[in-house]
Amino acid sequence: MLRFQTAGESHGQGLVAILQGLPAGLKVDFDYVNRELKRRQGGYGRGGRMKIETDTAQFLSGVRHGCTIGSPIAILIVNRDWENWKEAMAVEDRPESRAKYKPLSPPRPGHADLAGCLKYNFREARYVLERASARETTARVAVGALAKIFLKSFGIEVASHVVALGEVKLPDDRVPFEAVRALRDREDPLLACVDPAVEAHMKEVVDRATENRDTVGGTFEVIANGLPPGLGSCAQWDERLDGQLAQAVMSIQAVKAVEIGSGIAGAAALGSEVHDEIGYDRAHERFTRKTNRAGGLEGGITNGEDLVVRGYLKPISTLRRPLESVDFESKETVKAAYERSDVCVLPAGGVVGEAMVALTLARSLLEKFGGDSMDETLRNFHGYIEQVRRF
Repeated sequence: MLRFQTAGESHGQGLVAILQGLPAGLKVDFDYVNRELKRRQGGYGRGGRMKIETDTAQFLSGVRHGCTIGSPIAILIVNRDWENWKEAMAVEDRPESRAKYKPLSPPRPGHADLAGCLKYNFREARYVLERASARETTARVAVGALAKIFLKSFGIEVASHVVALGEVKLPDDRVPFEAVRALRDREDPLLACVDPAVEAHMKEVVDRATENRDTVGGTFEVIANGLPPGLGSCAQWDERLDGQLAQAVMSIQAVKAVEIGSGIAGAAALGSEVHDEIGYDRAHERFTRKTNRAGGLEGGITNGEDLVVRGYLKPISTLRRPLESVDFESKETVKAAYERSDVCVLPAGGVVGEAMVALTLARSLLEKFGGDSMDETLRNFHGYIEQVRRF
């Protein structure tokens, strides 16, 4: 089974990711992995941390002479900001380090601060925020890039775009995958919206939020193109691919809702207005849908159409005009603590969404087709595609 874990704190020495289960023989494009890390750092409305870090993946194991060897892949991403925090976040307990410790209190609304302090019995939130921080997603993007490279071997691509920012949004019509994929070639992602006029209005919203010392959220959409029918299962609740995707995207920091296809609009419509009618393309010998309101999934199984998943991102919790909180000791009302933050992270949220969707799809593909080497997995995959074609 494909699985991964991450470790590291926001201001620690670095972030570590371990990915286990990729077959041997996958050629790794190291430049591509680092470009994905750079994409996560981009977008209009990012904060000062992005001016400090230049994220680069260092492969420590599992890849030799440019190819995977079937063993766990370990990746290190060094935090350049560690130089400013090595005493405050020292591993060893030294008096000189304790003197430079940077406690964070009172707890900030919208963060894990208070809940984490109560859970771990901390009297201030430094160690909670260090791990709860979205800096952790850097490690996810690194292993997600490997999942994308793996999926590309099977003709599957994953891309994202921003469909809404604050009250500004794209029309309800679905955006073609080719238009979304083209965003990756832009030197400046700005707000990763396919419509320049809508994107300009989105930029105005970010500018107003910046002037008001506030933050803004919105919605990103991840599309997976080229998926075969048959990934996932309807046999057990935890094998349903829609549930796995929802959990994966919901796990991203600040995501508070997930939608597959036209799920939200469909809840207010009639059945005759929701379900996708089936056709058959004789030229390409495949079943088709006239629409894709299901978002490429029916009964927890891919149906061969584009997979469409949306993540609804709340405004970033750290505000430059802090909200009310409570002092841990006196229990009196005070203003929450403040640390540097972004104003808008939607394009970056989409990149992290791509990583989580790609990792989930790669795991599902390996569960169906197996294989300890790429040759074996590809052989199994193509045999199945031929079976579907002859159905």
